[in-house]
Amino acid sequence: MKFRFVLEYRETFRVGKMCQVLKVSRSGFYAWLKRQPSGREEANRRLTDRIRNVHASTHGIYGAPRIYQELREAGEPCGRHRVARIMRREGIVCRSKRRFRWAQTRRSERPAAPDRLQRNFTASRPNQVWVGDITMIRTKEGPLYLAAILDLYSRKVVGWATAQHARHQLAGEALERALAHRRPAPGLVHHSDRGAQYTAFEYQSHLEDEKLTCSMSRPGNCLDNAVAESFFHTLKTEWVYHYRYATRAEARLSLFEYIEGFYNRTRKHSTLDYRSPEQYEREQRAA
Repeated sequence: MKFRFVLEYRETFRVGKMCQVLKVSRSGFYAWLKRQPSGREEANRRLTDRIRNVHASTHGIYGAPRIYQELREAGEPCGRHRVARIMRREGIVCRSKRRFRWAQTRRSERPAAPDRLQRNFTASRPNQVWVGDITMIRTKEGPLYLAAILDLYSRKVVGWATAQHARHQLAGEALERALAHRRPAPGLVHHSDRGAQYTAFEYQSHLEDEKLTCSMSRPGNCLDNAVAESFFHTLKTEWVYHYRYATRAEARLSLFEYIEGFYNRTRKHSTLDYRSPEQYEREQRAA
């Protein structure tokens, strides 16, 4: 490691002075330079290149556990701790995550449906339980609101919509897209918080027309809708917080790139044994 440091900074500092400070011999450094790399060093160098490629292809989002899974699927012989050790040595880190702030939204005074999930966020088949929520994305043009619906079976975003407002029409558009995309059978449980968008007469009528069973969190308890909240946390800390959007159109395009191009199709979920939502559903259908 000391010789590697000297090699890296020899254009900046004198080799002799660095060897003196690091308490290594100058002749030893030059002998190390001429020495042929061992098989292990060559393997580490090749593995480092593979790690950098995976890290770049995932927009710098993946850390050691997910990069290790990618390499294992590609047939690369390596261990998880070895990958983590190389990443630490080379300074390869996942995107730093800013603290995600929970925002308490306005609750409706209308009667609400009971909590039918009771924090049981599992589903045995697709289109059995959907969860929905709304969040805000900041832009220089003003706020952009995102409504999303996820299938608990695979954590896939099955419907989403954006608008300048957070009224019930936004939630309704996300629901329409989810219904058109998945075409669920009657009886599906639709879970959300008690926001005015979801207790609105128009939204509830839509659920009844589609024969969907409504479920809602307890008042002011975000953990009752933890999967939807977790998705927004992932979206913002991995993606949104790393950009400064000038316009709502720019933010909308960025959200499309993350949700449709990365989250649903590529991002490995620890809940799904490090498979993407689409890969998980595809494998379960084949099984």
